Amino acid sequence: MSAELEDEVTSINSIYGDGTLEPLSEEPAVYALTCPSQPSISLRLEFPASYPDAPPSVLGTQSVGESVPKGEGSYFVGLVRDVLSDIYTPGAPCIFDLVEETGQRLQDLGYSSGAFPEQEAQSTQANSQPVPYHDLADIDPNNHQPLDHLGDSPPWTLSDVITEKKSVFVARAAPVSSPLEARTYLAHLLATDKKVAKATHNITAWRIRGESGVQYQDCDDDGETAAGGRLLHLMELMDVWDAMVVVTRWYGGVLLGPDRFRIINQAARDALVKGGFAADAGKDGGKKKSKK
Repeated sequence: MSAELEDEVTSINSIYGDGTLEPLSEEPAVYALTCPSQPSISLRLEFPASYPDAPPSVLGTQSVGESVPKGEGSYFVGLVRDVLSDIYTPGAPCIFDLVEETGQRLQDLGYSSGAFPEQEAQSTQANSQPVPYHDLADIDPNNHQPLDHLGDSPPWTLSDVITEKKSVFVARAAPVSSPLEARTYLAHLLATDKKVAKATHNITAWRIRGESGVQYQDCDDDGETAAGGRLLHLMELMDVWDAMVVVTRWYGGVLLGPDRFRIINQAARDALVKGGFAADAGKDGGKKKSKK
C-alpha cells in the first residue's frame, strides 16, 4: 500500500466511521467502499500501484442488502463510475470527493440516507407535521427544520477563511442568551447554507450566563474528536460569555494532524474577537491582541 493510499484510508475511516473503506486484498490493492449515502450497498474498488497518479477502478458490488430492490446494485455501480470519471484529477486523492459527490447525486435523484424514492416519500409524509417552537430544545440541528420555526437569520460574525493543504476553515460567532437560542441558530445555519451543511465538520461551543447566576456551556465535536472541548476551553481562556462559535471545516483529502486543532482555534478566536465577544477585544475589534 502506498503512503498516499494509507493516509487516505485512515482519513476516510476517521471522517465517516470505521469500515467505510476496508481492505480486501493487498496485491492487487482492492477495498470495499460503503458510502454513507447508500449504506446497504458496498462496492469493490481496485487501486493501481501508481494511485493517485492513476485512478481507482470500480469493479462492482461487494455486498447488497436484502432490502435493496433488484437492479439497484448495478445502477449504483454505474452512478459511482460516472462520478469518479467526473471528479478524478491525476495526482490528487479522490475518495473523499467520490463519497461526497455520490451522496449529492443520490440526493438530487430522490435518494436520502439509503432510502429509495418510495421509502423517502413515505418518510416525508410521516414527518410533515410542523415542529412546535417549544420542541426546538430537543431538535437535532443536523435534521433540517422548516425555516418558519427557526426565526430570523442569526447575527453571525465571520472569521477570515483559512486554507491549509486543501482543507478550508471558517468560523462564525453570535451572541446567544440561552441554550435553546444556540441550538436554534445552529439549526438555522444548517438549514439555510447548503455548503455549510455539507461540510465535513461543524464544531460548536457556547457559554451562557443565565438568570440567578446559572451558567450554561456545551460543545459538539461533530466528528472531529476533542475539537469541541478545545473550542470551549478557548472561550474560557478568552473569558467569553453569552456567545456561541461554530467552526466549519471542509476536508481537502490531506491529513493535517494536530495542526487542525491550532487552525480551528485560530478561526474561532478571529470570529470571537471581530464580534467583540472577547473580554479584552475593545472597540478596535481586538487588533491589539492579534499582534501578540
